[in-house]
Amino acid sequence: MDPVRDQLARPLRSLRLSVTDRCNLRCGYCMPEESYTWLPRKDLLTLEEHAELVQALVPLGVRRVRLTGGEPLLRRNLSELVAGLARISDLEDLCLTTNAVFLEEAAQALKVAGLGRITISLDTLRRERFQHLTRRDDFDSTMAGIEAAAAAGFTGTKLNAVILRGENDDEIGDLLRFGQEHGIEVRFIEYMDVGGATRWTMDKVVPIGEILRQAAQAFGDPEPLEPDRTTAPADRFVLPNGQVFGVIASTTRPFCAGCDRARITADGRFFSCLYAREGTPLLQVLREEGPEAAAARVAATWSARNDRGAEKRLLAEQRGALAGAEELRGQPHLEMHTRGG
Repeated sequence: MDPVRDQLARPLRSLRLSVTDRCNLRCGYCMPEESYTWLPRKDLLTLEEHAELVQALVPLGVRRVRLTGGEPLLRRNLSELVAGLARISDLEDLCLTTNAVFLEEAAQALKVAGLGRITISLDTLRRERFQHLTRRDDFDSTMAGIEAAAAAGFTGTKLNAVILRGENDDEIGDLLRFGQEHGIEVRFIEYMDVGGATRWTMDKVVPIGEILRQAAQAFGDPEPLEPDRTTAPADRFVLPNGQVFGVIASTTRPFCAGCDRARITADGRFFSCLYAREGTPLLQVLREEGPEAAAARVAATWSARNDRGAEKRLLAEQRGALAGAEELRGQPHLEMHTRGG
C-alpha cells in the first residue's frame, strides 16, 4: 500500500492513538463536568488490536505515534502495548502524553518496554492552583512522576501548559524556569475551542504574542528556532540563555496547511481533524475483515480529506464553544478526552 496524501497534498505521518477516554483529573478547559458518557468497554480496542492497526498504517506513511487518552496510564498493562509498538521497525517516534499522576510507578516499565519520549501536561506549579484547575489534589503525585521519568532515563521530555487568562497566565516565567532546571522543553498552549471546552471564550485565550512578550520580560527576547513552518504543532523559540521553548498557537495562528496528524479513539474511530464532527469507524471492519481492510478504510478517508478546521474556526463571525454539554453527552466522540487531542 502506497503512502497517502490528502486533497491538499498533506501526508499522514503522525498518529494520536487514544487508549482510553477516561481521565482522573477534571481540568476546566477539557472536562468541566464531573460526569460523562463513557465509551462502552466492550467496544474498546484490545492492546493487540491497537498494535495491529498501527502496523497496518505504517505502509500509508505513519512514522510517529503518540499514546493519549483521556489519561493513557489508566489503561491497564499499557507497557505491553508500548512493547508491541516498539517492535515496529519503521516507526521513528513513540511517545506518551500524560498528566503524570501515575507516572512514578509506571515510568521504569515504560522505558524498558521501549517508549521513546514523554510529554507531561502541567498548567501550574502552585499546589492550591493545581487543585483549583484540575479539581483534584494530585500535585505531589504529578511532581513525583516528573522526577521518576528523569530517574528512568527519559530525555527529550516536554511539558505542556494550557495558558488561561486570569488563572495561570502569571506563571509563564516560572514554568520556563522550571523547564530549565529540569531539562524539560516547555510548550505553552493557547486555550482551544474544541469539544469538551464548553466554557470556552476568546476572552480567556492568551495569544502567542502575549506569551512571547512575557517570556521576553523574564529572560530577554526569544528568537525563532525554525524560521520556516514545520509540520510540528509548536512554533519553537530560543531564549538568550539558550533555553528552547514552544508555543502551540492553534487558536490564533492555525497551522492546518502543514497538518499531518490524525487520531484514533479507544474504540477505533478515525478522525482526520481535531475539529471534525464525524469520524470513520474502524472497529467492526478491523474485527471482521482484519487490519489491512481497516487500513484501506483509513487510506480512503485520508485521500478525501480537505480539513482545515482551526482555520475555519478563526474565520467564524461568531466564535464560541464548539459544542454544548448536552450535545456532548449524546455524542461523546466529540469530546477532546475521547479523541485524544
